[in-house]
Amino acid sequence: MDRFTVAGVLPDIEQFFDIGDSSSGLIQTDQRSRMLSVFYFAIPVGSGLGYIAGSKVKDVAGDWHWALRVTPGLGVLAVLLLFLVVREPPRGAVERHSDSPPLSPTSWWADLRALARNPSFILSSLGFTAVAFVTGSLALWAPAFLLRSRVVLGETPPCLPGDSCSSSDSLIFGLITCVTGVLGVGLGVEVSRRLRRSNPRADPLVCAAGLLGSAPFLFLSLACARGSIVATYIFIFIGETLLSMNWAIVADILLYVVIPTRRSTAEAFQIVLSHLLGDAGSPYLIGVISDRLRRRWPPSFLSEFRALQFSLMLCAFVGALGGAAFLGTALFIEGDRQRAHLHVQGLLHETGPADDRIVVPQRGRPTRVPVSSVLI
Repeated sequence: MDRFTVAGVLPDIEQFFDIGDSSSGLIQTDQRSRMLSVFYFAIPVGSGLGYIAGSKVKDVAGDWHWALRVTPGLGVLAVLLLFLVVREPPRGAVERHSDSPPLSPTSWWADLRALARNPSFILSSLGFTAVAFVTGSLALWAPAFLLRSRVVLGETPPCLPGDSCSSSDSLIFGLITCVTGVLGVGLGVEVSRRLRRSNPRADPLVCAAGLLGSAPFLFLSLACARGSIVATYIFIFIGETLLSMNWAIVADILLYVVIPTRRSTAEAFQIVLSHLLGDAGSPYLIGVISDRLRRRWPPSFLSEFRALQFSLMLCAFVGALGGAAFLGTALFIEGDRQRAHLHVQGLLHETGPADDRIVVPQRGRPTRVPVSSVLI
């Protein structure tokens, strides 16, 4: 929620600081699958609440600064709940049989080498990075784009210095984000769960279908914005619903293609990659492209609209690339899942440079320990 209050009042911030789009872009699966879907509702719902809080608090207080003073208190409350309520569960306990040997953790470098040879993990992470790129761009720029569209259509007065910018589009877009997020996450998990009965590659295929299906609707939402704001909202609704289908599924893919002792490293790598190449830089890139385009045209409200419109069309192409990455994941998902399952059950052991542990006897049974501890 706290990441998207800025987007809810972005036109006011641009006007207050007299900055362009490039500067603005710098601001900023089964039962388990069903549980993940509940958890990942937080992303779209929190995002939508950010837009709503940003726009409505500004309206009530009459000052956009107050929109940024709401969520820090909620953040403090979340930290307290993490310390006082959350308990760390044992990792991998569900997957392992009672007679299976316990998994021995390997070094961080060995984990990275093993993950680099896991094509399902790498390709699904690249696909998720594309999702982050698209959602990050839309999250910051969609309300501002919709406002510029209304100005060009003559439905809303322009945002002039000294005036408060209209926040109705931030409110509407926030509500759409909440609804489409809940629909998309739930739809993705349920479709995937049903397809798994007949197709073991259902998870990456559903993710690919969501991304590839969202791309043309996002493109149409941008292309129709100069003609009908209603059509734009309809296409955004469909596109965001399809885009949200993969949130919980990607998390589930990671859990079953990576062994429990490596999941924290895998999760950290996926988060860093998706933010670094996705939503950390995409808003700035869209802003830079928009400003470069505006310099080529005479200054006008139409030029501002067209510049942002053309730059946001990059999201549709990135979404298509992400869909291709998930199609690639479908080629390897069965083998990688089976290898992880055998490893957890103690039926498969890594050998070679990726394994920095050796087997030594301890109390009558072999135990895998680091080479360094044997040498010491």
